[in-house]
Amino acid sequence: MIKLPYTFLPPPAILKGSKLFIKPANKLLPMFPFLGLNLREAGMKERSEIYLSMCMFATFVFFIFVSAVFTFMIFAFRMGNALLVGSVISFVFSMFVFAQQLLYPKMLARKKIKSLEQNLMPALQTIIVQLNSGVPLFNILSNLALGNYGELSKEFEKAVRDINSGKNQADALEELATNNPSVLFRRAVWQIANGMKAGADMSIVMEEIMDALGEHQMIQIQNYGAQLSPLAMFYMLGAVIVPSLSVTFIIILSSFISLSSSATKMAFWTLLVIVVFVQIMFLGVIKSRRPNLLS
Repeated sequence: MIKLPYTFLPPPAILKGSKLFIKPANKLLPMFPFLGLNLREAGMKERSEIYLSMCMFATFVFFIFVSAVFTFMIFAFRMGNALLVGSVISFVFSMFVFAQQLLYPKMLARKKIKSLEQNLMPALQTIIVQLNSGVPLFNILSNLALGNYGELSKEFEKAVRDINSGKNQADALEELATNNPSVLFRRAVWQIANGMKAGADMSIVMEEIMDALGEHQMIQIQNYGAQLSPLAMFYMLGAVIVPSLSVTFIIILSSFISLSSSATKMAFWTLLVIVVFVQIMFLGVIKSRRPNLLS
């Protein structure tokens, strides 16, 4: 059973509590048309309405817990309207958590694609070496399924299992490519299947696939280099310049309007949380932009 991010309860408890949100989830489901596709690409077996109701219940629990924490913190700083302010802040955080939970299947699918494409070129090189050594293609697929190639080994394990059950090798590879979210993996496997059906020399086919992937890898590296400069500029703006100006602004503002010490401390702590959040987000963006074909 899948474990949702930012949840405090075990998956069975979330699944049980999600039954309370089935009807609202069915009404909101048309607003998320790609949720079912993302679930299938991530390999999740939950239906779209069940997953959406789980997200709604988990977000509700998160809202209750965070509201209590923020209300207590604001009350400890002796600020007014602790319950209202805590609820508003918690609602904002809860909407962010809800969005993250809805995007979680897509994130898992991207993680699967990244693992596949990072191991794709080493696996193809292994196929070429073993083909030139006279190893049959089925044995090569079995070796890849048993090898340390991450998600790629799991995918070839499915093909080996289908072939052992009596399915034709080319048909098993075509079905494997059809149900896979990675475009590069689909192209490579389809070329292998078409080469098998055409009776072509598989060594030549594999070398052509490697050449195409090498060109695609160079394009990815060039695009990655072009994206780093504007990302660095936004990092300097959001994590260095704006926080520095904000500190100066808070100091000047607190002296002009005579802010209480608790309010000033709250402003500085809030600024610290925002800066840390921006730093983490920037690291995530840099990591997500890295070319998948680089192992």
